[in-house]
Amino acid sequence: MKLTRPEPERTGTMLGAIAGDVIGSAYEHSRMKTMNIPLFQTHSRFTDDTVMTVAVADAILRSTDYAESMKSFGRRYPNAGYGRDFMKWLFSPESRPYNSWGNGSAMRVSPIGFAFPTVEAVLAESRKSAEVSHNHPEGIKGAQAAALAVFLARKGKSKEDIRKEIEERFDYNLKRTIENIRPAYRFDVSCQGSVPEAILSFLDSEDYEDAIRKAISLGGDSDTIACIAGGISQAFYKVIPREIVGEVRKRLPPEFLEIIDRFDRKYTDT
Repeated sequence: MKLTRPEPERTGTMLGAIAGDVIGSAYEHSRMKTMNIPLFQTHSRFTDDTVMTVAVADAILRSTDYAESMKSFGRRYPNAGYGRDFMKWLFSPESRPYNSWGNGSAMRVSPIGFAFPTVEAVLAESRKSAEVSHNHPEGIKGAQAAALAVFLARKGKSKEDIRKEIEERFDYNLKRTIENIRPAYRFDVSCQGSVPEAILSFLDSEDYEDAIRKAISLGGDSDTIACIAGGISQAFYKVIPREIVGEVRKRLPPEFLEIIDRFDRKYTDT
């Protein structure tokens, strides 16, 4: 069932997370428990995960406020599948956080792992990006864990080094396997119930596509788990199958592609 060709596409930074979102969008709420799936269907699309990831990237590129950028993009794409409380936040005249522990803070954070130069900077920026809406300790922790995993993968750390660092710093149980988790796993939008599983989808994987298939096979919040796993996997493997790149790009609006390409030009490691 793999789409992979002998020479996959070398990509820059953001497309790994976005591809995970697009591929996972067709399987959210499906309780999928297999990796043997078509990666793209006619209704595969970008969701709020992609919109907010692009918003974070644009805020970094323009050195603007995270909340301002998220609200600007969210209001332009209001039908992307936001949660009820986040939708209220998007259209509120104020930008008060609402103490969320949801995984929305973690699904949008991969650009920070690519853009900032040190562990300390990544942790500080991911906290800032989370706190504008998801200021619950678990919401902040999930964002920091996802961003740090991207950063460590980007810097060439081994999977065992990444596992150890995330476990020790955030007290996530990463000694499990996807195969063990899959049978009993249920839909869970909390950071604490989905970020460790997304990281494990990467840690258990053989390549980018395998990580996405493993994330979806859990049968949970498929687009978000695949988005988080996809961002880490791209940082680690550096390549994505050409077919995936093409299928995803044709589903994105021109302004997203422009930001993605500009971000890649500025932050892809050489």
